[in-house]
Amino acid sequence: MNIIGDHHADSAAQVVAHVRRLIDHGALGPGARLPPERDLAAQVGVSRPTVRAGLRTLAALGVVRSRRGSGTYIPDGPSTFGSEALSFLAALHKVTGDDVYEARRLLEVGAAGLAAERATLEQLATLADEMAGLFASLNKRQMFLVHDVNFHRGIAAASGNPIVASLLEMVASLYYERRRATVERAADRDLRDAAESHRQIYQAIRARDGERARRAMNDHLLRASSYQAKEAQSDFKLPTSGVAGSRARSARESARGSSEAPEGSPAKPGRRVSASGGGTPRAQKNARFL
Repeated sequence: MNIIGDHHADSAAQVVAHVRRLIDHGALGPGARLPPERDLAAQVGVSRPTVRAGLRTLAALGVVRSRRGSGTYIPDGPSTFGSEALSFLAALHKVTGDDVYEARRLLEVGAAGLAAERATLEQLATLADEMAGLFASLNKRQMFLVHDVNFHRGIAAASGNPIVASLLEMVASLYYERRRATVERAADRDLRDAAESHRQIYQAIRARDGERARRAMNDHLLRASSYQAKEAQSDFKLPTSGVAGSRARSARESARGSSEAPEGSPAKPGRRVSASGGGTPRAQKNARFL
């Protein structure tokens, strides 16, 4: 028996329990900064290394997030419940694109209906912002993907259900991780269709028509799944010369370099990206759709 190790784990659990009590009593809420390590150590009666171990546990659960040089905070958006764990499980169990889209339909169709009932004016403005970015970045595929992911995150937040929002954050992270390697192979026609589908979803949510929002989301995800299946297949028959060959080479380079997030990639869960260069100012964008 490792007595020292077990004691360290028990002490770290005390830190986790203490932070939970602070949340339960209203001392900490979304966006709040945790007390400094030395204060937490004094409050719990443990060493600072033990506090760090407890904070690492909380970070793995998605309860806290560290900001370099600033401290540790409660996320002001939905928890991700450890999106890295889902990524590992996906690799381990050979999760397919069909699996991802099936999960997305189960979650996002209902979320779209809830968003139609509950979205605030600010959330509607956020959706309009991201949708405008889609149309503005049709020729910038990586930026298009950023706006795509942020649009769906916006709907998850507008659902008003923190559990749904958290689950969708996990799936969105997995989707982005995979899609950024293939998006350069997307056909222009497919991207235009996707942008139009997002417009239809947004219009249904803005009209407070839950049934139409659910139907539009379901139709969009079914079409998107078929389009991206074609992207994956096209990797085996890319041209090697001319304009098409240039795009094919770019796609291969993107796939090889996909371990590095491109400029404008989605922010960490809970934060919406404002992609510079991807569109016009918000007032001009929203005037086009509101």
